[in-house]
Amino acid sequence: MNARPQVAGLPGLRDRRQRPLRDLRLSVIEACNFRCGYCMPADRIADDHGLDSAGRLDFAQIETLVRAFARQGVSKLRLTGGEPLLRRDLPALVARLVAIEGIEDVAMTTNGALLARHAKALCEAGLGRVTVSLDALEPALFARLSGERGRIGDVLAGIDAAAAAGLPVKLNSVIQRGVNEDQVLPLVEHFRGSGHVLRFIEYMDVGTCNGWQAGEVVPSSELHARIHARWPLRALDAQYRGEVAERHAFADGAGEIGFVSSITAPFCGDCHRARVSADGQLYTCLFAGQGRDLRPALAHGEAALADAIAGIWQARDDRYSELRGSPRAGRRHVEMFLVGG
Repeated sequence: MNARPQVAGLPGLRDRRQRPLRDLRLSVIEACNFRCGYCMPADRIADDHGLDSAGRLDFAQIETLVRAFARQGVSKLRLTGGEPLLRRDLPALVARLVAIEGIEDVAMTTNGALLARHAKALCEAGLGRVTVSLDALEPALFARLSGERGRIGDVLAGIDAAAAAGLPVKLNSVIQRGVNEDQVLPLVEHFRGSGHVLRFIEYMDVGTCNGWQAGEVVPSSELHARIHARWPLRALDAQYRGEVAERHAFADGAGEIGFVSSITAPFCGDCHRARVSADGQLYTCLFAGQGRDLRPALAHGEAALADAIAGIWQARDDRYSELRGSPRAGRRHVEMFLVGG
């Protein structure tokens, strides 16, 4: 295979804080079939939001974009939304992306409601793993948290279908004070011993729609203590630098659990993630106020786009979670449903 031509961003591309670019979160659609309160509340976001495909990157543009990011050091790709399973012919896109040189890991984050019908095709296309967002098991509460759009049975069927197809599964659960705290132990009990990794994520002030208040955050340390008292845990080493979840194993060998502590233990110093929205806007932080439009450079091809990415990344200085609450932090954030969390 011919060597890849070099561009302005050298293999050692770094931002202003010497953080490399390794991980791309790519939204393939802005639409979602749920209306979760902390992301896309029904009273703020219309039901048909994101369904118009006019401004959305097509598969050829997405492939060129990912090739350009791979040239700049990205090896991990996560497909997000909105709800990515609403994107028509998604397995065909996955097959194109897993073939790109340098991309070693292609994953997807989903609410799981449509996963049962697509899991086998996604696995056959080369998808490496799937992460399912799941904040409750109790049917009525689950329905309420999804804006009365989701049924827990559909999501659990999707998780089972993914596992049956051979896709490793992780579960992400956002716990809010006074909302779904009572679901913590049931979630742990349900997935202990399943082979799936459950991760609890501190409720974050992403976007502007959710009316976030610090008092609604349940710290990871509190959740750890609660779970440890029932099922003893032991700490595990990180698998790589910049891993966002603190990993723990059940002492009885029943698997692994994780905690993502963006509020109480920020990890900005090792953040190597970029995010691109479905219409081609590059966000260098989950809490960025605005993106950079990649479409003009994309129109000139892979090399030009790789140069543009390099320039944006080298100027990056984001560390919102470390500044949260200070006057320098700002409060105008991109909405979560545009960049997939």
